[in-house]
Amino acid sequence: SNRPHNKNEFENINNKFTNKLCSIIEESNKRIPIVFSSSTQASDKNEYGISKLKAEISLQDYAKKNETQVYIYRLNNIFGKWSKPNYNSVVATFCNNISKGLDIQINDHESQLRLTYIDDVVDEFISLLHSNKKIDNPIYIDKYYEITVGELASKITQIKNDRQNHLVRDVGDGFTRALYATYLSYLEPNDFISNITSNRDDRGNFVEMVKTEKSGQFSFFSAHPGVTRGSHYHHTKNEKFLVVSGKAKFSFMHMITKDYHELIVESENPQIVETIPGWAHDITNIGKKEMLVMLWANEIFDKEKPDTFWEEPKNEKN
Repeated sequence: SNRPHNKNEFENINNKFTNKLCSIIEESNKRIPIVFSSSTQASDKNEYGISKLKAEISLQDYAKKNETQVYIYRLNNIFGKWSKPNYNSVVATFCNNISKGLDIQINDHESQLRLTYIDDVVDEFISLLHSNKKIDNPIYIDKYYEITVGELASKITQIKNDRQNHLVRDVGDGFTRALYATYLSYLEPNDFISNITSNRDDRGNFVEMVKTEKSGQFSFFSAHPGVTRGSHYHHTKNEKFLVVSGKAKFSFMHMITKDYHELIVESENPQIVETIPGWAHDITNIGKKEMLVMLWANEIFDKEKPDTFWEEPKNEKN
């Protein structure tokens, strides 16, 4: 226990319960190894830390007496999905409250946190089960993250704002990956869905799906049979197209040499077609049904500087 109603519960739950558990195991005459989730506060002088330290000593006595192994993990502040908000995890509280538009309280923005992600704790325990090795106590999990309370609140607020703007930053690695997953776990089902703009005209539809911080954006578009989209070139922008449904003809013309090329692509044979800077290009639906195409561009579209110039690819040899 780390947040009891009565401080005496620290002693009753963390120490006395541990002693009782050791006694029960001894009476069973089984040499059972024990993994104990202690706390880095075991070296502190508060009631919680003292009770954890007493439990550690009891377990070490049990190990010596019964010639078995105990693994005492002094854990940092643990965060991740399913942690109870407004209890003992500032990450859980901030994720829950910020996602729901509730106030958060920060007494000291510069207060330093040392956080360990729950998946890393579970991985450590599973690895311990498979290794069955002896480790000197206490044990510390090497993988952790340090951040101030103010920085934590700012990061979580940024995640919320980015989701609203369909912007994805570097969420696939390290602390941001773990914090992003934790934040998402506090969303209500109504927040699992969000609206995006649909740009329909007589050619079909065009929808921007996700924008990234430094790696462009993802979109998709449709085109009715016989419709041509594009007919422009870029000086720097690069795009990748994937025909998801239908049949397409891609036309390319080099802006200097006027070299002309065509590519025929069908969804039954998935292929990625790239647009190259300095080549005018278009895509025509040459099938009998509506064509759907996924599109990645290496930069977010900028209305003030679109890097898009009208030019219809032509085969001047014909």
